[in-house]
Amino acid sequence: MSKFGVLVMGPAGAGKTTFCSALIQHLRNNKRSCFYVNLDPAAEDFVYEPDLDIKDLISLEDVMEEIGLGPNGGLIYCFEFLLDNLDFFTEAIDPLTEEYLIIIDMPGQIELYTHIPVVPTLVRHMTRSGALNVNLCATYLLESTFIIDRAKYFAGTLSAMSAMIMLEIPHVNVFSKMDLVKGSVPRKELKRFIDPDSSLLEDDPAEAHAVTTSADTLGADPSGAESVMAGGSFKRLNRAVAQLIDDFSMVSFLQLDVQDEDSVGAILSYIDDAIQFHEAQEPREPVDELENSYDDGEMS
Repeated sequence: MSKFGVLVMGPAGAGKTTFCSALIQHLRNNKRSCFYVNLDPAAEDFVYEPDLDIKDLISLEDVMEEIGLGPNGGLIYCFEFLLDNLDFFTEAIDPLTEEYLIIIDMPGQIELYTHIPVVPTLVRHMTRSGALNVNLCATYLLESTFIIDRAKYFAGTLSAMSAMIMLEIPHVNVFSKMDLVKGSVPRKELKRFIDPDSSLLEDDPAEAHAVTTSADTLGADPSGAESVMAGGSFKRLNRAVAQLIDDFSMVSFLQLDVQDEDSVGAILSYIDDAIQFHEAQEPREPVDELENSYDDGEMS
C-alpha cells in the first residue's frame, strides 16, 4: 500500500513550522487526515503537537550538553543517531494508510540537504526504493524578503536547486511570507523572481550603491567585509551562480501567504499533484457524498 508525504525544508526562519501548522489546519477544515512528524531536534513550540517527535528519541540540547558538540555538529549527530535507529521512525509510519498525508517538519540547517548524505539516506528509506513506500515530495521554503537582495536571492535559489539534485524527489519551491513584500515590490517585478533569470543582476539597484561604496572604501582594508562585497570578484561569483541556475533551469517558485487559506490550498494542490495523492484514493459513491453532507448539516 502506498503512503503519501511532504518533506518541508528550507533555511532557518523561512517559516517551515508555521506552514506545517497552516497546512494541518487546512487539511482539518477539508476533513483530510494527516500525520505530523517533527524531525527538528531543537524545536520546542508547536501549534499542533507532533504525532511523532524526534526529541522523544534524541534532542539537540542533550547532545550539546553530554557530548560537547556545537549546534551544527550536534544536529548532524542527531540525524546520524536517527539513521542508526530507524525503527523509531518506521514503526510509527508503517501502519498509516493512503488516506493520510505525512507532514515532515525539517530543521533549517541547509547542509543537511546540500552537503552531507544524511537526509538523502532518510529519503531513500522512506520512498519506494526503501522500506516505507512513501510517495514523497519536498517543499522548499525560501523567505520572500530574499528578493530584496538579489545576490542573497540567487544564493537561496542555489540551495533549493542543490536540495533538488541531492534528494532526487519531486520538489515544490515556495516563496514564504509573501505578506512581507506586498506593496513594496511591484507585481510585474515580482514575476521576474518566480522563474530565476540571470539578467536580474544586470539591472540590480544595489549595483549603483556598490559603485558608491567602492569609491568610499578606496584605500580601505581590501580584506574587509565592505571591500569584498563591493569588489569585482564578488560580482563575478554572483553572475556565475546566476548563470548556473539559469543553465539548469530547474527552479521556479510558488507564492505563499499562510494567513490566506486559499494560498495554502493552492500549495497543497501542487503537492497532491506531485505525489499523485488523489489518483490513489478510492472513488466515493454519490450516495456517500450526500450522507456525509447530511451528517454535517445535523452536526451544525
